[in-house]
Amino acid sequence: MSNKKIIITRKTKETDLTLELDISGNGETEIKTELPFFNHLLNSMAFHGNFALKIAGKGDIDVDPHHLVEDVGLVLGDALKQTVEQYGSVTRFGHSVIPMDEALSEVTIDVSGRPFCFYKADYPQTHSGNFDISLLKEFFTALTGKAHITIHAECRYGENSHHMAESLFKALGKAIKQAYLPLKGGSSALSTKGLI
Repeated sequence: MSNKKIIITRKTKETDLTLELDISGNGETEIKTELPFFNHLLNSMAFHGNFALKIAGKGDIDVDPHHLVEDVGLVLGDALKQTVEQYGSVTRFGHSVIPMDEALSEVTIDVSGRPFCFYKADYPQTHSGNFDISLLKEFFTALTGKAHITIHAECRYGENSHHMAESLFKALGKAIKQAYLPLKGGSSALSTKGLI
C-alpha cells in the first residue's frame, strides 16, 4: 500500500484545525487540541487502529468545547471520504469489540455512501476530568455525516466513563482501519449495485 497522506484544514470563526491522515500508516500520532482527554481518546483511536494521524486544533472553548469536538469529527470524516476517492474502492466493512477493564464497546462501520449514526453509551459519570462526555456523540455524528458512512457505536456496559469512552474510541480505530483498506483486485465498488 503506498503512502497517501491526506491533509484537511478547516478554519471558521469558532475553530482552526489541520488534520493529516494516512490510513496506511503505522499508528504514529501527534494530537494537539486544547482538550487533553479528547486528545487521549483520539490518540488511542489512531494507535490501536494502526493508522497515522496528526491533528492540530484550537477553538472557542471558553464558550463551549462543543465546536472543537464537532469540527474534529468533520475534518476526520472529510479525510476518510477523500481516502475513498484516492483508493477507488475500499474493503467497506469494519467491526471491532474492545474491552477496557469493566467496560466493553463495539463499533461497526459500513462505507456505504449513506450517512447514518447509531450511538449508545450510558455513561455513569458526566465528565472525565473537565471534559463533558456528552460531546462524544457530536463527534460521532459529525464524523458519520461528513464521511458519508454508517456507524453503529455502542458501549455495551461499564462503570467508569473514562474506560467506556476509551474502549469506544479504540474500537472505532480498529473498525476504521478494517473498513478503509484498499480493495484488492480492482477498482469496482464492493456493492451488488456496482456503485456506492
